[in-house]
Amino acid sequence: MPEPGTVAELGEFGLIRAVTENRRQPGSTLLGPGDDAAVTATSDGRVVTSTDVLVQGVHFRLDWSTPDQVGRKAIAVNLADIAAMGAVPTSVLVGLACPPDTPAKVITGLADGMWAEAESAGAGVVGGDMVQADQIVVSITALGDLRGREPVTRAGARPGDILAICGRLGWAAAGLAVLHRGFRSPVTVVNAQRYPEPPYAAGPAAAEAGATAMIDVSDGLLADLGHLAEASNVGLDLSREALELPKRLVEVGTALGADPWRWVLTGGEDHALAATFPSFADLPEGWRQIGVVNMPDSGVTLDGETYHEESGWEHWR
Repeated sequence: MPEPGTVAELGEFGLIRAVTENRRQPGSTLLGPGDDAAVTATSDGRVVTSTDVLVQGVHFRLDWSTPDQVGRKAIAVNLADIAAMGAVPTSVLVGLACPPDTPAKVITGLADGMWAEAESAGAGVVGGDMVQADQIVVSITALGDLRGREPVTRAGARPGDILAICGRLGWAAAGLAVLHRGFRSPVTVVNAQRYPEPPYAAGPAAAEAGATAMIDVSDGLLADLGHLAEASNVGLDLSREALELPKRLVEVGTALGADPWRWVLTGGEDHALAATFPSFADLPEGWRQIGVVNMPDSGVTLDGETYHEESGWEHWR
């Protein structure tokens, strides 16, 4: 019998079996997909949770990305939030909506990417729900384990702390600019837009090193640092020299007639982690200082100057 071509032909429960059977789970999964709810274990009784929604045409396009890449992206953007709290990702729940004529291979491809990305972070896909809709919508709820540490929030930065970053900045925005121009290369830049590579382990490492505040850079460096500064009631001053504009982005900017600094400062979706540390702290591997924490009311500045352009992405604007 030929494999069904659409999700309607496969049916709800056939589709569930197709995306959950013969998948590996981490040790933190005590009961995975198949019951009314999943059961997961944490080391100290506290669970860090976060959720994000990805909508076709807004957060991804299947003419730009493969289903596998979209699946990886859906998991990555959520697990980056868990890491930004200083927690270790443990599990994810998946809510999926799609039209009945969606090819079944699109959904199984999404699932392949989700399971692969979750496994790369040490987490499992433990359950979820599927419904019919007019377009593909993926909603992920992620869970994490603090492993005995206090959560690192946005509200703990203090004047005199140093500001550091771990991960890439500007690559996803550059990739988006390339795709909008109708190109598909350079592949390393375009793939940064198709699926991010958050430094999951850097979050817990920062917490262990004494990070005072932390945030996932999803909407643009300046915009997200503005959230951290507001929550902590401090100012932040960045060093343009310390931000290190990558040569590859300079090349792409030159080819497109664009300013690569805008990608680095305001482009989102790379999901790097930004954190503040006491001035005496030894930064964990992969972290580098990009600025300092100042007194309140000074805002977020670049080499002491206010940045007057748009600082990042915001829905409904």
